[in-house]
Amino acid sequence: MPLWLLYIALTYLWTEPGAARAQDQPAPLHVLTYNLLHDGGWSGFFESGTHLEERLVMTIQELQRLQPDVIALQEASDSRKHGNVPQRIADALGYHMVFEPATQHISGIGLLDRLITAAIGFKEGPAIVSRYPIVTSEVYDLPRCQRRLDPRILLRAEINAPDGPVQVFSAHTSKGDDCQLQRVGELVREHQGTGRTILMGDLNTGEQSPVLTEWQKEPGFIDVFRATNPGVAGGTVWQNIFVEWPTADRRVDFIFLLAGPTGNSPVVHSSRLAFDQPGRLPNGDALWSSDHRGVYAEIEFPPVDRPRLSRLPDTSAR
Repeated sequence: MPLWLLYIALTYLWTEPGAARAQDQPAPLHVLTYNLLHDGGWSGFFESGTHLEERLVMTIQELQRLQPDVIALQEASDSRKHGNVPQRIADALGYHMVFEPATQHISGIGLLDRLITAAIGFKEGPAIVSRYPIVTSEVYDLPRCQRRLDPRILLRAEINAPDGPVQVFSAHTSKGDDCQLQRVGELVREHQGTGRTILMGDLNTGEQSPVLTEWQKEPGFIDVFRATNPGVAGGTVWQNIFVEWPTADRRVDFIFLLAGPTGNSPVVHSSRLAFDQPGRLPNGDALWSSDHRGVYAEIEFPPVDRPRLSRLPDTSAR
């Protein structure tokens, strides 16, 4: 055999197993949920004083620093004054985006709802922004058990991640509305069998609420922040956006993973709060980017083609 052919064969045998092992290793996925704090229902006509433009600049800068792969947004807005905020974020990052205004579901009559939002020049709802292509999306109307004129929806997007499809949900439920949360749980569980499902959002209730307490006990639901921060309060609301000091002391923003069948569970590597420092207005005054903290996590899903045993999260963090 010629020496050059022997060299090629040996090189192939040396590198191919390592390359195969590298392909077998799923890449971690970095995810973030964040309530943007919209500018108010009448912001199509009037300035509300929340400095949305300045806060949006701060938000985009922090997202560019964090580089999350998938972002679930709440209170994402589209108005005459500020344009389509989630699209502006996606364009700044070079990401894909899907957005569904909950305010277009007030009456359930599509044309009427579109006329209402067009008249006031404002609409808001959940959005999903992704580094990877969004293959499909779906919108679910949630029951209005307490507030008939407060439409809430659940947004789902299928993300074509490098190691396989991921089902991502973005939710913003009404305060203390347990029946909405129960419906969210039912809808998300329909995709639980894949072991590659994420629910993110502002659930407007604490982890001691009846529904979330049940989720915490349910083997299939993994509270990502609590799994890696068992002794940390993790308050995400409510931040006074105009003061220097932190005021958030209640956790209402969550990331949940849904484990699939036995041996097909996701892994939580880490989770922490984001957007936890104020920025500055041109005059030097403090300005926080939202009245919410974000929740950021590094997770890992099992490959699509074969089950993979979950690793226990690191519970030593405090």
